[in-house]
Amino acid sequence: MTQPTSTTPIKATLVDITKCIGCRACQVACKQWNDRDGEETQLDFNLGFQNPATLSAKTLTLITFHELPDEKAPGGLHYLFTMRRCLHCLEPACASACPTTALDRRSDGPVIYDANKCIGCRYCIWACPWGVPTAEWDSLAPKIQKCTHCADRTEQPPPMARNGQALTDEESKQYRENIVTPACVKACPADCLSFGTRDEILQKARNRISDHPDKYVDHIYGEKEAGGTSVLYLSSVPFEKLGFPEAVSGAFQTGAACRTTGCHGGGCYARGRLRIL
Repeated sequence: MTQPTSTTPIKATLVDITKCIGCRACQVACKQWNDRDGEETQLDFNLGFQNPATLSAKTLTLITFHELPDEKAPGGLHYLFTMRRCLHCLEPACASACPTTALDRRSDGPVIYDANKCIGCRYCIWACPWGVPTAEWDSLAPKIQKCTHCADRTEQPPPMARNGQALTDEESKQYRENIVTPACVKACPADCLSFGTRDEILQKARNRISDHPDKYVDHIYGEKEAGGTSVLYLSSVPFEKLGFPEAVSGAFQTGAACRTTGCHGGGCYARGRLRIL
């Protein structure tokens, strides 16, 4: 696992739950970029219009629907929509639990996956405190799937020309700077998602809280949870009301082999933790 350094800018995304309108453009953009098939689903009245019910090998980004009692809101209910996806921990338990280094953290933040190294042990599923990695359960040799923070977008070369005109050096530079923005962030029409370095995103989140203390709870989810993450959240209500687990502030155990099941560090440590469903 590549550890972050003081000279490596960590890419981060801010999810401002107060701005999300539940349009699921991010969910569709993620499927399109990662070439994921649609899922056959059915209406679950307990979930409202949330669809599908959970993250899966075909759905790497999911918008969950929440109805919270609020006497001041129309109908007595306050609706909030929340983006679920990999949080890209700074010290990911999934990568620590993986015995073959199929999961690894890049120095700039994304936790990526190499299917060629995966042996299907699924220790990462147990290790993740948010229940993000999912298996291809409809496959005879199931591999793991998860959001990669669109790390592969950095590999896209700039086009040679646009509208028949060769790109200037400045246009090529601008293309390379913009293409790294995740597909979900580019698709969001409500300014719910912001992308930048982790320092920039943290400062933006702090500014929003200080500028509108009546609008946000004083908590940036992911700043310290599980040792810190590259995907950060702002909310108008306590995060536990939206199903976010109260993960420990420090990083999960890493490195040491599990003495009870034989799995590699981190695998059992998260078993007793709540999952995001």
